[in-house]
Amino acid sequence: MANRFVLNETSYHGAGAVKEIVPEIQNRGFKKVFVASDPDLIKFGVTAKVTDLLEGAGIAYEVYSDIVPNPTIENVQNGVKAFKESGAEAIVAIGGGSSMDTSKAIGIIITNPEFEDVRSLEGVAPTKKPCVPILAVPTTAGTAAEVTINYVITDVEKKRKFVCVDPHDIPVVAFVDPEMMSSMPAGLTAATGMDALTHAIEGYITAGAWELSDMFHIKAIQIIAKNLRSAVANEPAGREAMALAQYVAGMGFSNVGLGVDHSMAHTLSAYYNMPHGKACATLLPTVMEFNADATGEKYRDIAAAFDVEGAYTMPLEDARKAAVAAVKKLGEDVGIVMSLKGVVKDEDIDQLAADAFKDACTPGNPKPVSPEIIKELYLSLMK
Repeated sequence: MANRFVLNETSYHGAGAVKEIVPEIQNRGFKKVFVASDPDLIKFGVTAKVTDLLEGAGIAYEVYSDIVPNPTIENVQNGVKAFKESGAEAIVAIGGGSSMDTSKAIGIIITNPEFEDVRSLEGVAPTKKPCVPILAVPTTAGTAAEVTINYVITDVEKKRKFVCVDPHDIPVVAFVDPEMMSSMPAGLTAATGMDALTHAIEGYITAGAWELSDMFHIKAIQIIAKNLRSAVANEPAGREAMALAQYVAGMGFSNVGLGVDHSMAHTLSAYYNMPHGKACATLLPTVMEFNADATGEKYRDIAAAFDVEGAYTMPLEDARKAAVAAVKKLGEDVGIVMSLKGVVKDEDIDQLAADAFKDACTPGNPKPVSPEIIKELYLSLMK
């Protein structure tokens, strides 16, 4: 069986990378772009770092800001209407996963209008055409949505998030500029950084992992282990390293999938509007412990990436425990509370487990799960 690998057409990395957006737009012949960015980024002048460049080059644009932390079907449908009315030819997505995911859904529906209900995009949708060209400018170091073929939409009516997987939605160009991420507060930097670590670890042990994806994931784990604390302290070197690490992790997991940590995190966000990165981080050590005996020698590599002494000589069981301990310590050091106490309601637990079990990420988990097992994982974090 052939293994498929899908990546951006072009990406720019490093301080000042966002300045390349003007020549990219001009060289592609776009006369007007649709700027999708959330209200806070507009309020605090982050979006202006891009729109000022567009204005300076005489590129017409229209801003769409009906974007929320867990984008909804309504946000997408409003965006489709706004895009049609704008006369734009491409989307400039500025922000974290929310802006990127909203943009992907809008772009797909514009070129594949038969999916305008949005819900029909769940899973691997049989879209026929590539989405409207997206130029992605991430402002968080975590989701890697600028390089993935995935996006997640919230169905408010049904209290669930659904994952869409479509190679037609990948942005054509990504501008991964740490200077666009410098305004992230410490808490958001920590949560998105741990999200990137979850991507790397789940991608490394997922059922679909293979040599090419392993190369990206283990490198991402190594970079995050060395630099997340520094990024949370807002040190430029740490910021730049995390910008690269989350992208490298995205190159891998986008092509091989994730696991039950993400399945469980999606339901937490849908029910309690819990930030996705925080949900992933809270669950990660517990899910790692559960999966440990189904991962072969891979936790040795994770432990080594965290500079655990003797990772390749200690007994395998000890190496697995060391890997989990190192991940937990990093989370605690950057302020992540590894508990769901006071978050999850007892009356929701059965439905949470059922929804997580049906999530698109669940089949990729290295160890089989059931709704009952997922329920126990949730319960273990509620004590």
